[in-house]
Amino acid sequence: MFTEIQPLIETCKQTAFDLHFRHAKKWKAEEEGRILVGYMPIYFPREVVHAARGLAAGILGGGDRKQIIKGDAYYQSYICHIPRGIIEMALDDNLNDFDGFIFPSICDVIRNLSGMFRMLGKGKFVKYLDFPQNFLPAVGGAFYKKELLHVQDELFKINGYRPGVEALNRSIALYNENRALTEDIYDIRQQFPWRLSYEDLYCILRAGLAMPVEEHNEILSEVLDYVRQDIGEPMDKIKVVVSGAFCEQPPLGLIKSIEIAGCYVVDDDLLLGSRWIQGDIDARTDDPIGAIVDAYLTQSAFSSTVYDAGNPKEARLIDLAHRRQADGILFAAPSFCDPALLDRPQLQKACDDAGVRYISFQYSENTGQFKVIKEQVGAFSDSIKLWEEAV
Repeated sequence: MFTEIQPLIETCKQTAFDLHFRHAKKWKAEEEGRILVGYMPIYFPREVVHAARGLAAGILGGGDRKQIIKGDAYYQSYICHIPRGIIEMALDDNLNDFDGFIFPSICDVIRNLSGMFRMLGKGKFVKYLDFPQNFLPAVGGAFYKKELLHVQDELFKINGYRPGVEALNRSIALYNENRALTEDIYDIRQQFPWRLSYEDLYCILRAGLAMPVEEHNEILSEVLDYVRQDIGEPMDKIKVVVSGAFCEQPPLGLIKSIEIAGCYVVDDDLLLGSRWIQGDIDARTDDPIGAIVDAYLTQSAFSSTVYDAGNPKEARLIDLAHRRQADGILFAAPSFCDPALLDRPQLQKACDDAGVRYISFQYSENTGQFKVIKEQVGAFSDSIKLWEEAV
């Protein structure tokens, strides 16, 4: 039984916030023919790269660990901060040794960032990956499958390897295990959130974006064994769901401040791409790419970046809060994040209609002062506890 988890957490923290991706680059250098591909938030089916003898590493920006100097020259002031950090990393050679870059369709900022990488000549290929907004298999499904086959073609040009059905199914099974382990940890923390702080959980999950899935699955298994133990003492905190932080990540200090202010975070969308597919993808099929496509069409998480007229995100958010037995929702969005901020009014209205309490605030990845947000969250937590005592 794994009884001391702190050394593992510290290792994960170092890997998660290493802006030079040393762990991933070391893995690539250990064997000829391996590929290292960087992808931007939110979701990319990493199985496609893994099956091609590659590692898909998530690039989340410079956060509060990199001073932005050159990056500000590439973008206007009234957009989010994450593209500046990523451009700064590219210009400072943090992303050297990456073979290619995937930019999933989120917003115009990410689309423009992909164009910047092409202009800078970064990587052997740059792909802006369009996701379907039509969820009919014959329309959006056929389009998405062509997009993924194009990614496979780009990978083939690099190492001359095209994975077969068996390799793809094996990769799907490994990421199924990764998602299942992650959800098991969330399920236990829903009832016993004091067993593992949200700050530590975040570092553990973020480390998985910069290492092989096999290695991360071993880490998650150890963490799951740990949280199954009757450890720690409950504190007088409320349970909350964090919504809106699916792309640009809040600084670790802000995450910690939310906990200190009196909240247990029992669900969130901070690293949504790792949990995008709800449930397993079919790993015993003659058409693995088709299975990945079908899972996207039928098992995707809700997000402000997805058009979902037939399955409204506001209803799914309320359902999530109820399932996690949350006392409230924290709407935390990056400044100038059009998808999150444009959705916020309808999500808040749904909370009003359902009687779910909430607060909202904005941040940027390099926010250095958390006092105001901490006080706001603390007041929210106290008001809920006082209300419950009064009732």
